[in-house]
Amino acid sequence: MHGEYKVPGGKLVVVEVDVADGVLRHARVAGDFFLEPDEALAAMGGALDGAPADTDAAGLAARIDAALPEGTVMYGLTSEGVAIAVRRALAHAADWTDYDWQLIHEGPQPPALHMALDEVLTAEVAVGRRPPTLRVWEWGAPAVIIGSFQSLRNEVDPEGADRHGIEVVRRISGGGAMFVEPGNTITYSLSVPEALVQGLSFQDSYAYLDDWVIGALGEMGIRAWYQPLNDIATDQGKIAGAAQKRIVGPGGGPGAVLHHVTMAYDIDADKMLEVLRIGREKLSDKGTKSAKKRVDPLRRQTGLAREAVIERMIDSFRLRYGLSDGKVTDQELARAEELARTKFTSPEWTARVP
Repeated sequence: MHGEYKVPGGKLVVVEVDVADGVLRHARVAGDFFLEPDEALAAMGGALDGAPADTDAAGLAARIDAALPEGTVMYGLTSEGVAIAVRRALAHAADWTDYDWQLIHEGPQPPALHMALDEVLTAEVAVGRRPPTLRVWEWGAPAVIIGSFQSLRNEVDPEGADRHGIEVVRRISGGGAMFVEPGNTITYSLSVPEALVQGLSFQDSYAYLDDWVIGALGEMGIRAWYQPLNDIATDQGKIAGAAQKRIVGPGGGPGAVLHHVTMAYDIDADKMLEVLRIGREKLSDKGTKSAKKRVDPLRRQTGLAREAVIERMIDSFRLRYGLSDGKVTDQELARAEELARTKFTSPEWTARVP
């Protein structure tokens, strides 16, 4: 069995492993990482041999750490990364390059329709009628997008939202509230088969699905990293937040994962503070005293136009994994428009957690 894992901020780890009588056998570790001394590579394989095949990633990493020679130095590699590659091999996980990716980047659309499109397109991937899809959003109006489990009254100041003409919608994924304005926000969704994240923990799947955009930001001169659980940060502050939703496949089998990310290209922090209720608990958790300092926009960090940032992100994805231009089908759009009308603009859904 073959498994691969790109260590976040590091290098590719490849593991070949067999299973006999319920234990790992003949484990072989390779990759473009750096490792000293040479004997450490054989020690990794030896540590994996004989491990029960149902050992989780933490248990496998502990076996590797215990077997490494004293003074081992790993660059671009971690024992956890090797362990995750093993789990992906055992789960028969897919790789990004196993798929024909499709890009959807259409004109501005209402916030509620964006929520519906995420649900519809990911469901289509789950049943195999749509290829894995990168969808770049264009916002037709300013909005606050609250997480599936957030309290409406706790997150949004209704007077501030009314004063600034801000629509409030609830998405199907968890996580925190997003304040978006059409010219100031970059949002994209990945709708991917569950096989792409097989063998990854929930937390590891965030880092794995964010890795390409962190690379794209690096190509624009921004040193960014994944910050658990769902942020992308720089030394100047947070620049993006991610959220996920799993959609079950036919008959309860493997389905698809929705992973969407909102990035701050620019931000009107004063307006945001009038619309969102950002509590002291959240600020203290982020290690800052001012909501304005939590986010550092891409416009300032890159000096590029919003459209140029998006173009470079798309080009980076295309060079890595391939990407053909596509569109929302008429059937998908009709279903999304129905969902926007019956669900995502309904008071029952928006205030389902009052």
